[in-house]
Amino acid sequence: MQIRKSSLSQKLGQIRMKNSYFDLIDQSYYFPQEGFDLKNGHLTFHGISLKYLIDKYGTPFKLMYLPRIGEQVRKARNLFNRSIKKHKYLGKYNYCYCTKCCHFSHVVKAALDEKVHLETSSSFDIDLILNLDAEKSIKKNCILVHNGYKTDLYLEKIFELNRLGFKNSILVLDSISEIKRVKKFLHSYDGQIKIGVRMAIDEEPQSSYYTSRLGIRPGEILGLYNEHVRDDPKLSLKMVHFFIDSGIKDTMYYWGEFQKAMKLYIELAEVCPDMRAINLGGGFPIRNSLGSEYNYERIIDEIVANIKSACEESNVNEPDIFTEFGKYTVGESGAIIFSVLEQKQQNESEKWYLVDNSLMNTIPDAWSLFEKFILLPINKWSNSYSKVNIGGISCDHSDYYNSEDLNQQIFLPDIEDESAEPLYIGFFHTGAYQDSISGYGGIKHCLIPAPKLIMIDRDENGNFIDIIYRNEHTVEEMLSILGYEGRQ
Repeated sequence: MQIRKSSLSQKLGQIRMKNSYFDLIDQSYYFPQEGFDLKNGHLTFHGISLKYLIDKYGTPFKLMYLPRIGEQVRKARNLFNRSIKKHKYLGKYNYCYCTKCCHFSHVVKAALDEKVHLETSSSFDIDLILNLDAEKSIKKNCILVHNGYKTDLYLEKIFELNRLGFKNSILVLDSISEIKRVKKFLHSYDGQIKIGVRMAIDEEPQSSYYTSRLGIRPGEILGLYNEHVRDDPKLSLKMVHFFIDSGIKDTMYYWGEFQKAMKLYIELAEVCPDMRAINLGGGFPIRNSLGSEYNYERIIDEIVANIKSACEESNVNEPDIFTEFGKYTVGESGAIIFSVLEQKQQNESEKWYLVDNSLMNTIPDAWSLFEKFILLPINKWSNSYSKVNIGGISCDHSDYYNSEDLNQQIFLPDIEDESAEPLYIGFFHTGAYQDSISGYGGIKHCLIPAPKLIMIDRDENGNFIDIIYRNEHTVEEMLSILGYEGRQ
Protein backbone atom coordinates (compact mmCIF):
# COMPACT_ATOMS: atom_id res chain seq x y z
CA MET A 1 0.00 0.00 0.00
CA GLN A 2 1.12 3.58 -0.55
CA ILE A 3 0.24 6.98 0.86
CA ARG A 4 -1.30 9.20 -1.75
CA LYS A 5 0.33 12.33 -0.31
CA SER A 6 3.58 12.81 1.56
CA SER A 7 1.81 13.96 4.74
CA LEU A 8 -1.59 14.82 6.17
CA SER A 9 -0.48 18.43 6.56
CA GLN A 10 -0.43 18.77 2.77
CA LYS A 11 -4.00 17.55 2.68
CA LEU A 12 -5.08 19.93 5.41
CA GLY A 13 -3.75 22.78 3.29
CA GLN A 14 -5.94 22.00 0.32
CA ILE A 15 -8.72 24.54 -0.10
CA ARG A 16 -11.26 22.06 -1.53
CA MET A 17 -10.78 19.36 1.06
CA LYS A 18 -14.00 17.84 2.43
CA ASN A 19 -14.57 17.97 6.16
CA SER A 20 -15.64 14.53 7.38
CA TYR A 21 -13.27 12.09 9.05
CA PHE A 22 -13.95 9.59 6.25
CA ASP A 23 -12.87 12.19 3.68
CA LEU A 24 -9.65 12.80 5.60
CA ILE A 25 -8.73 9.09 5.52
CA ASP A 26 -10.00 8.54 1.98
CA GLN A 27 -7.93 11.42 0.60
CA SER A 28 -4.80 10.59 2.58
CA TYR A 29 -4.47 6.81 2.18
CA TYR A 30 -5.63 3.96 0.02
CA PHE A 31 -8.68 2.87 1.97
CA PRO A 32 -10.19 0.31 2.46
CA GLN A 33 -7.05 -1.77 2.78
CA GLU A 34 -5.97 -5.13 4.16
CA GLY A 35 -7.61 -5.67 7.54
CA PHE A 36 -9.64 -2.45 7.59
CA ASP A 37 -12.95 -1.54 5.98
CA LEU A 38 -16.25 0.17 6.75
CA LYS A 39 -19.60 -1.59 6.97
CA ASN A 40 -22.77 0.39 7.68
CA GLY A 41 -20.62 3.31 8.80
CA HIS A 42 -18.61 1.27 11.34
CA LEU A 43 -15.03 0.05 11.17
CA THR A 44 -14.37 -3.65 10.64
CA PHE A 45 -11.11 -5.48 11.47
CA HIS A 46 -10.34 -8.45 9.20
CA GLY A 47 -14.07 -8.59 8.47
CA ILE A 48 -15.04 -8.59 12.16
CA SER A 49 -17.80 -6.17 13.17
CA LEU A 50 -16.22 -4.26 16.04
CA LYS A 51 -19.56 -2.62 16.81
CA TYR A 52 -21.05 -6.10 17.31
CA LEU A 53 -18.30 -6.91 19.83
CA ILE A 54 -18.80 -3.57 21.60
CA ASP A 55 -22.53 -4.15 21.91
CA LYS A 56 -21.96 -7.72 23.12
CA TYR A 57 -19.08 -7.24 25.56
CA GLY A 58 -18.85 -3.52 26.34
CA THR A 59 -15.57 -1.62 26.51
CA PRO A 60 -12.71 -1.71 27.14
CA PHE A 61 -11.57 -5.00 25.68
CA LYS A 62 -8.59 -6.56 23.94
CA LEU A 63 -9.05 -8.92 21.04
CA MET A 64 -6.80 -11.42 19.34
CA TYR A 65 -7.73 -12.43 15.78
CA LEU A 66 -6.01 -15.80 15.65
CA PRO A 67 -6.23 -16.49 11.87
CA ARG A 68 -3.87 -13.56 11.23
CA ILE A 69 -1.06 -15.55 12.87
CA GLY A 70 -1.27 -18.28 10.23
CA GLU A 71 -1.49 -15.72 7.44
CA GLN A 72 1.76 -14.07 8.57
CA VAL A 73 3.61 -17.39 8.92
CA ARG A 74 2.53 -18.55 5.46
CA LYS A 75 3.47 -15.22 3.89
CA ALA A 76 7.07 -15.28 5.18
CA ARG A 77 7.53 -19.00 4.56
CA ASN A 78 6.26 -18.74 0.97
CA LEU A 79 8.55 -15.79 0.20
CA PHE A 80 11.62 -17.53 1.63
CA ASN A 81 10.87 -20.79 -0.17
CA ARG A 82 10.23 -18.95 -3.42
CA SER A 83 13.60 -17.21 -3.14
CA ILE A 84 15.34 -20.48 -2.21
CA LYS A 85 13.94 -22.08 -5.37
CA LYS A 86 14.86 -19.06 -7.50
CA HIS A 87 18.51 -19.08 -6.37
CA LYS A 88 18.79 -22.89 -6.25
CA TYR A 89 19.76 -22.50 -2.63
CA LEU A 90 20.74 -25.78 -0.97
CA GLY A 91 19.67 -25.04 2.62
CA LYS A 92 16.18 -25.04 4.11
CA TYR A 93 14.11 -22.30 5.75
CA ASN A 94 12.88 -22.65 9.34
CA TYR A 95 10.34 -20.27 10.91
CA CYS A 96 10.59 -19.88 14.69
CA TYR A 97 8.03 -18.13 16.88
CA CYS A 98 9.41 -16.22 19.90
CA THR A 99 7.21 -17.19 22.82
CA LYS A 100 8.25 -14.10 24.81
CA CYS A 101 6.27 -11.94 22.41
CA CYS A 102 2.93 -13.37 23.56
CA HIS A 103 2.68 -16.45 25.77
CA PHE A 104 -1.08 -17.04 25.64
CA SER A 105 -1.83 -20.67 24.79
CA HIS A 106 -4.27 -19.81 22.00
CA VAL A 107 -1.55 -17.77 20.30
CA VAL A 108 1.25 -20.33 20.66
CA LYS A 109 -1.04 -23.14 19.49
CA ALA A 110 -2.17 -21.08 16.49
CA ALA A 111 1.50 -20.72 15.54
CA LEU A 112 2.20 -24.42 16.12
CA ASP A 113 -0.74 -25.27 13.84
CA GLU A 114 1.42 -23.79 11.07
CA LYS A 115 4.27 -26.19 11.97
CA VAL A 116 6.54 -23.42 13.24
CA HIS A 117 9.46 -24.02 15.57
CA LEU A 118 9.84 -22.21 18.91
CA GLU A 119 12.39 -19.91 20.54
CA THR A 120 12.63 -19.79 24.34
CA SER A 121 14.15 -17.18 26.64
CA SER A 122 13.90 -18.47 30.22
CA SER A 123 13.37 -21.56 32.36
CA PHE A 124 9.61 -20.97 32.60
CA ASP A 125 9.43 -21.13 28.81
CA ILE A 126 10.46 -24.77 29.13
CA ASP A 127 7.50 -25.40 31.45
CA LEU A 128 5.30 -23.93 28.73
CA ILE A 129 6.70 -26.50 26.28
CA LEU A 130 6.26 -29.32 28.81
CA ASN A 131 2.59 -28.35 29.14
CA LEU A 132 2.18 -28.31 25.36
CA ASP A 133 3.78 -31.75 25.26
CA ALA A 134 1.41 -33.07 27.92
CA GLU A 135 -1.53 -31.79 25.84
CA LYS A 136 0.00 -33.32 22.68
CA SER A 137 0.00 -29.85 21.09
CA ILE A 138 3.68 -30.01 20.11
CA LYS A 139 5.66 -32.69 18.31
CA LYS A 140 8.98 -34.02 19.52
CA ASN A 141 10.66 -33.11 16.22
CA CYS A 142 9.92 -29.40 16.75
CA ILE A 143 13.15 -27.37 16.71
CA LEU A 144 13.59 -25.46 19.99
CA VAL A 145 16.10 -22.60 20.01
CA HIS A 146 17.08 -21.72 23.59
CA ASN A 147 18.26 -18.12 23.94
CA GLY A 148 18.73 -15.93 27.00
CA TYR A 149 20.95 -16.19 30.04
CA LYS A 150 21.27 -19.82 31.14
CA THR A 151 20.67 -20.17 34.84
CA ASP A 152 21.22 -23.62 36.33
CA LEU A 153 17.45 -24.12 36.43
CA TYR A 154 17.14 -23.18 32.75
CA LEU A 155 19.94 -25.60 31.83
CA GLU A 156 18.43 -28.36 33.93
CA LYS A 157 15.11 -28.04 32.07
CA ILE A 158 16.81 -27.93 28.65
CA PHE A 159 18.55 -31.20 29.43
CA GLU A 160 15.23 -32.62 30.64
CA LEU A 161 13.66 -31.74 27.26
CA ASN A 162 16.41 -33.70 25.55
CA ARG A 163 15.78 -36.70 27.82
CA LEU A 164 12.10 -36.53 26.90
CA GLY A 165 12.93 -36.85 23.22
CA PHE A 166 13.17 -33.24 22.01
CA LYS A 167 16.38 -34.01 20.15
CA ASN A 168 16.12 -30.88 17.98
CA SER A 169 16.69 -28.67 20.99
CA ILE A 170 19.52 -26.16 20.30
CA LEU A 171 21.13 -24.49 23.32
CA VAL A 172 22.51 -21.12 22.14
CA LEU A 173 25.51 -20.00 24.20
CA ASP A 174 25.21 -16.37 25.26
CA SER A 175 28.55 -16.11 27.08
CA ILE A 176 31.82 -18.03 27.39
CA SER A 177 31.02 -18.94 31.00
CA GLU A 178 27.88 -20.81 29.91
CA ILE A 179 29.85 -23.59 28.24
CA LYS A 180 31.43 -24.43 31.59
CA ARG A 181 28.02 -24.70 33.24
CA VAL A 182 26.73 -26.78 30.33
CA LYS A 183 29.59 -29.24 30.79
CA LYS A 184 28.62 -29.81 34.43
CA PHE A 185 25.27 -31.17 33.24
CA LEU A 186 26.93 -33.28 30.53
CA HIS A 187 28.46 -35.58 33.16
CA SER A 188 25.05 -37.07 33.96
CA TYR A 189 23.71 -37.03 30.38
CA ASP A 190 24.23 -39.94 27.98
CA GLY A 191 23.30 -38.31 24.68
CA GLN A 192 24.58 -35.45 22.56
CA ILE A 193 23.52 -31.82 23.02
CA LYS A 194 23.15 -29.52 20.04
CA ILE A 195 24.48 -26.02 20.68
CA GLY A 196 24.71 -22.68 18.92
CA VAL A 197 26.69 -19.50 19.55
CA ARG A 198 25.28 -16.01 19.68
CA MET A 199 27.49 -13.33 18.18
CA ALA A 200 27.64 -10.01 20.05
CA ILE A 201 26.75 -7.22 17.63
CA ASP A 202 27.79 -3.59 17.51
CA GLU A 203 24.80 -1.43 18.35
CA GLU A 204 23.45 1.37 16.19
CA PRO A 205 25.25 4.74 16.45
CA GLN A 206 22.49 6.39 18.51
CA SER A 207 22.62 3.63 21.15
CA SER A 208 23.73 4.38 24.73
CA TYR A 209 26.49 1.74 24.41
CA TYR A 210 28.67 0.42 21.64
CA THR A 211 28.46 -3.38 21.87
CA SER A 212 25.46 -5.47 22.92
CA ARG A 213 25.74 -7.16 26.31
CA LEU A 214 24.16 -10.21 24.66
CA GLY A 215 26.25 -12.81 22.90
CA ILE A 216 29.97 -13.54 22.61
CA ARG A 217 32.52 -11.33 20.91
CA PRO A 218 33.17 -12.70 17.39
CA GLY A 219 36.92 -12.90 17.96
CA GLU A 220 36.44 -15.26 20.93
CA ILE A 221 34.05 -17.77 19.36
CA LEU A 222 36.51 -19.81 17.31
CA GLY A 223 38.71 -20.23 20.40
CA LEU A 224 35.68 -21.33 22.42
CA TYR A 225 34.93 -23.99 19.81
CA ASN A 226 38.50 -25.28 19.67
CA GLU A 227 38.94 -25.40 23.45
CA HIS A 228 35.54 -26.65 24.66
CA VAL A 229 33.52 -28.17 21.81
CA ARG A 230 35.64 -29.67 19.03
CA ASP A 231 36.90 -32.71 20.94
CA ASP A 232 33.80 -33.29 23.09
CA PRO A 233 31.60 -36.02 21.55
CA LYS A 234 28.64 -34.92 23.66
CA LEU A 235 28.54 -31.44 22.05
CA SER A 236 27.64 -30.61 18.46
CA LEU A 237 27.91 -27.01 17.24
CA LYS A 238 25.05 -26.41 14.79
CA MET A 239 24.17 -22.71 14.64
CA VAL A 240 25.48 -19.16 14.43
CA HIS A 241 22.99 -16.68 15.85
CA PHE A 242 22.92 -12.88 15.72
CA PHE A 243 20.21 -10.45 16.71
CA ILE A 244 19.49 -6.89 15.59
CA ASP A 245 17.07 -5.17 17.97
CA SER A 246 15.73 -2.76 15.34
CA GLY A 247 14.83 -5.71 13.10
CA ILE A 248 15.61 -6.68 9.54
CA LYS A 249 15.87 -3.41 7.64
CA ASP A 250 17.47 -2.35 4.40
CA THR A 251 20.13 -0.18 6.03
CA MET A 252 23.92 -0.05 5.94
CA TYR A 253 23.93 -0.89 9.64
CA TYR A 254 21.88 -4.08 9.23
CA TRP A 255 23.84 -5.36 6.24
CA GLY A 256 27.11 -4.57 8.01
CA GLU A 257 26.20 -6.78 10.99
CA PHE A 258 24.82 -9.39 8.60
CA GLN A 259 28.19 -9.61 6.84
CA LYS A 260 29.98 -10.03 10.18
CA ALA A 261 27.69 -12.94 11.02
CA MET A 262 28.33 -14.54 7.64
CA LYS A 263 32.07 -14.17 8.13
CA LEU A 264 31.78 -15.94 11.48
CA TYR A 265 29.61 -18.69 10.01
CA ILE A 266 32.17 -19.34 7.25
CA GLU A 267 35.06 -19.44 9.75
CA LEU A 268 33.25 -22.04 11.83
CA ALA A 269 31.93 -24.04 8.87
CA GLU A 270 35.49 -24.46 7.59
CA VAL A 271 36.58 -26.26 10.79
CA CYS A 272 33.31 -27.61 12.23
CA PRO A 273 31.67 -30.39 10.16
CA ASP A 274 28.39 -30.14 12.14
CA MET A 275 27.80 -26.44 11.41
CA ARG A 276 24.55 -26.24 9.47
CA ALA A 277 22.49 -23.14 10.39
CA ILE A 278 22.49 -19.36 10.59
CA ASN A 279 19.84 -17.68 12.71
CA LEU A 280 18.78 -14.19 11.62
CA GLY A 281 17.62 -12.84 14.95
CA GLY A 282 15.54 -9.68 14.70
CA GLY A 283 12.15 -9.61 13.07
CA PHE A 284 10.26 -8.11 10.20
CA PRO A 285 8.33 -4.90 10.94
CA ILE A 286 4.55 -4.79 11.10
CA ARG A 287 2.25 -2.04 9.87
CA ASN A 288 2.07 0.80 12.38
CA SER A 289 0.17 3.22 10.16
CA LEU A 290 -2.21 3.00 7.21
CA GLY A 291 0.70 4.18 5.07
CA SER A 292 3.33 1.67 6.21
CA GLU A 293 5.51 0.24 3.44
CA TYR A 294 8.03 -2.63 3.53
CA ASN A 295 9.18 -4.74 0.61
CA TYR A 296 9.32 -8.17 2.27
CA GLU A 297 9.97 -9.99 -1.01
CA ARG A 298 13.00 -7.90 -1.95
CA ILE A 299 14.61 -8.07 1.51
CA ILE A 300 14.16 -11.86 1.68
CA ASP A 301 15.62 -12.23 -1.79
CA GLU A 302 18.64 -10.16 -0.76
CA ILE A 303 19.16 -12.32 2.34
CA VAL A 304 19.07 -15.61 0.44
CA ALA A 305 21.23 -14.31 -2.43
CA ASN A 306 23.87 -12.87 -0.08
CA ILE A 307 24.16 -16.06 1.99
CA LYS A 308 24.48 -18.22 -1.14
CA SER A 309 27.08 -15.92 -2.68
CA ALA A 310 29.23 -15.82 0.47
CA CYS A 311 29.14 -19.61 0.86
CA GLU A 312 29.95 -20.32 -2.77
CA GLU A 313 32.87 -17.91 -2.64
CA SER A 314 34.30 -19.69 0.42
CA ASN A 315 33.30 -23.19 -0.71
CA VAL A 316 31.31 -24.04 2.43
CA ASN A 317 27.86 -25.58 2.85
CA GLU A 318 24.89 -23.27 2.42
CA PRO A 319 23.25 -23.22 5.86
CA ASP A 320 19.66 -23.75 6.85
CA ILE A 321 18.19 -20.28 7.46
CA PHE A 322 16.35 -19.64 10.71
CA THR A 323 14.29 -16.58 11.54
CA GLU A 324 12.83 -15.71 14.94
CA PHE A 325 9.64 -13.74 14.34
CA GLY A 326 7.68 -12.64 17.37
CA LYS A 327 6.07 -9.27 16.70
CA TYR A 328 5.72 -10.10 13.00
CA THR A 329 3.90 -13.33 13.88
CA VAL A 330 1.37 -12.01 16.35
CA GLY A 331 1.45 -8.19 16.29
CA GLU A 332 -1.14 -7.64 13.55
CA SER A 333 -3.62 -10.00 15.22
CA GLY A 334 -4.27 -7.71 18.18
CA ALA A 335 -6.47 -4.69 18.93
CA ILE A 336 -7.62 -2.75 21.99
CA ILE A 337 -11.01 -1.03 21.92
CA PHE A 338 -11.98 1.90 24.17
CA SER A 339 -14.91 4.25 24.71
CA VAL A 340 -14.26 7.96 24.95
CA LEU A 341 -15.69 8.95 28.33
CA GLU A 342 -15.28 12.70 28.05
CA GLN A 343 -13.73 15.44 25.96
CA LYS A 344 -11.86 18.29 27.62
CA GLN A 345 -10.74 21.51 25.98
CA GLN A 346 -7.81 22.52 28.18
CA ASN A 347 -6.77 25.55 26.12
CA GLU A 348 -7.56 27.07 22.75
CA SER A 349 -5.52 24.52 20.81
CA GLU A 350 -5.46 21.33 22.91
CA LYS A 351 -8.42 18.98 23.06
CA TRP A 352 -8.33 15.78 25.11
CA TYR A 353 -10.34 12.60 24.68
CA LEU A 354 -10.34 10.54 27.89
CA VAL A 355 -10.79 6.78 27.42
CA ASP A 356 -12.10 4.14 29.81
CA ASN A 357 -8.82 2.55 30.89
CA SER A 358 -5.14 3.37 31.34
CA LEU A 359 -2.98 3.59 28.23
CA MET A 360 0.11 3.01 30.36
CA ASN A 361 -1.34 -0.34 31.40
CA THR A 362 -2.79 -1.49 28.09
CA ILE A 363 -0.17 -0.27 25.59
CA PRO A 364 2.90 0.16 27.82
CA ASP A 365 5.38 0.16 24.94
CA ALA A 366 3.75 3.33 23.58
CA TRP A 367 5.01 5.42 26.49
CA SER A 368 8.08 3.38 27.49
CA LEU A 369 9.47 2.52 24.03
CA PHE A 370 7.64 5.15 21.93
CA GLU A 371 6.00 2.52 19.75
CA LYS A 372 3.26 3.69 17.38
CA PHE A 373 0.06 1.91 16.45
CA ILE A 374 -2.74 2.29 13.96
CA LEU A 375 -5.42 4.35 15.72
CA LEU A 376 -8.87 4.56 14.17
CA PRO A 377 -12.42 5.35 15.30
CA ILE A 378 -15.04 2.61 15.19
CA ASN A 379 -17.97 4.96 14.58
CA LYS A 380 -18.77 8.60 13.68
CA TRP A 381 -16.80 8.52 10.40
CA SER A 382 -19.21 11.05 8.89
CA ASN A 383 -18.49 13.63 11.63
CA SER A 384 -16.03 16.48 11.18
CA TYR A 385 -12.63 15.93 12.79
CA SER A 386 -10.13 17.68 15.02
CA LYS A 387 -6.59 17.28 16.26
CA VAL A 388 -6.77 15.58 19.68
CA ASN A 389 -4.72 14.02 22.47
CA ILE A 390 -5.79 10.67 23.96
CA GLY A 391 -5.65 10.39 27.75
CA GLY A 392 -6.11 7.43 30.07
CA ILE A 393 -8.00 7.55 33.36
CA SER A 394 -5.03 7.05 35.66
CA CYS A 395 -3.60 9.94 37.64
CA ASP A 396 -0.23 9.75 35.88
CA HIS A 397 1.07 12.55 33.69
CA SER A 398 2.51 10.00 31.23
CA ASP A 399 -0.82 8.26 30.61
CA TYR A 400 -1.43 9.67 27.13
CA TYR A 401 -0.98 9.05 23.41
CA ASN A 402 -0.77 11.94 20.97
CA SER A 403 1.46 11.16 18.02
CA GLU A 404 1.11 8.97 14.97
CA ASP A 405 4.06 7.56 13.05
CA LEU A 406 3.14 9.46 9.90
CA ASN A 407 2.75 13.07 10.96
CA GLN A 408 3.12 13.37 14.74
CA GLN A 409 -0.53 14.38 15.08
CA ILE A 410 -3.77 12.55 15.83
CA PHE A 411 -7.04 13.41 14.14
CA LEU A 412 -10.32 11.84 15.27
CA PRO A 413 -14.02 12.58 14.68
CA ASP A 414 -15.53 15.41 16.65
CA ILE A 415 -17.91 14.48 19.44
CA GLU A 416 -20.82 16.68 18.42
CA ASP A 417 -23.32 15.48 21.05
CA GLU A 418 -21.97 13.95 24.27
CA SER A 419 -25.42 12.60 25.18
CA ALA A 420 -25.51 10.46 22.02
CA GLU A 421 -23.62 7.22 21.36
CA PRO A 422 -20.03 7.47 22.64
CA LEU A 423 -17.11 7.67 20.27
CA TYR A 424 -15.36 4.29 20.19
CA ILE A 425 -11.72 4.11 19.18
CA GLY A 426 -9.30 1.24 18.58
CA PHE A 427 -5.55 0.80 18.72
CA PHE A 428 -4.66 -1.87 16.15
CA HIS A 429 -1.73 -4.25 15.65
CA THR A 430 -1.17 -4.39 19.39
CA GLY A 431 -0.81 -8.18 19.64
CA ALA A 432 2.86 -8.21 20.62
CA TYR A 433 4.54 -7.49 23.95
CA GLN A 434 1.75 -5.50 25.68
CA ASP A 435 0.97 -8.25 28.19
CA SER A 436 4.58 -9.41 28.31
CA ILE A 437 5.65 -5.93 29.46
CA SER A 438 2.66 -4.88 31.55
CA GLY A 439 1.52 -8.36 32.58
CA TYR A 440 -2.05 -9.57 32.28
CA GLY A 441 -4.25 -9.38 35.35
CA GLY A 442 -2.51 -8.82 38.66
CA ILE A 443 -1.76 -5.38 40.06
CA LYS A 444 -1.92 -2.42 37.73
CA HIS A 445 -1.09 1.25 37.99
CA CYS A 446 -3.78 3.06 40.02
CA LEU A 447 -5.46 -0.36 40.48
CA ILE A 448 -7.10 -0.03 37.06
CA PRO A 449 -7.85 -3.60 35.95
CA ALA A 450 -6.71 -5.18 32.72
CA PRO A 451 -9.53 -5.21 30.13
CA LYS A 452 -11.32 -8.41 29.22
CA LEU A 453 -9.57 -10.45 26.52
CA ILE A 454 -11.55 -11.83 23.58
CA MET A 455 -10.18 -14.54 21.30
CA ILE A 456 -11.58 -14.66 17.76
CA ASP A 457 -11.16 -17.57 15.39
CA ARG A 458 -12.98 -19.07 12.40
CA ASP A 459 -14.70 -22.45 12.24
CA GLU A 460 -14.33 -24.95 9.39
CA ASN A 461 -16.96 -23.01 7.40
CA GLY A 462 -15.15 -19.70 7.79
CA ASN A 463 -17.61 -18.28 10.33
CA PHE A 464 -16.32 -16.15 13.20
CA ILE A 465 -16.15 -17.59 16.72
CA ASP A 466 -15.65 -15.15 19.61
CA ILE A 467 -15.07 -16.16 23.21
CA ILE A 468 -14.03 -14.35 26.37
CA TYR A 469 -10.64 -15.78 27.26
CA ARG A 470 -10.32 -13.77 30.47
CA ASN A 471 -12.76 -11.37 32.13
CA GLU A 472 -11.70 -8.06 33.57
CA HIS A 473 -9.68 -8.51 36.75
CA THR A 474 -11.87 -7.94 39.83
CA VAL A 475 -11.19 -5.70 42.82
CA GLU A 476 -11.32 -8.76 45.10
CA GLU A 477 -8.56 -10.48 43.10
CA MET A 478 -6.33 -7.43 43.22
CA LEU A 479 -6.85 -6.80 46.92
CA SER A 480 -6.17 -10.45 47.69
CA ILE A 481 -2.81 -10.23 45.94
CA LEU A 482 -2.03 -7.14 48.03
CA GLY A 483 -2.90 -8.92 51.26
CA TYR A 484 -6.25 -7.27 52.01
CA GLU A 485 -8.31 -10.25 53.18
CA GLY A 486 -10.57 -8.65 55.82
CA ARG A 487 -13.59 -7.88 53.66
CA GLN A 488 -15.32 -10.86 52.06
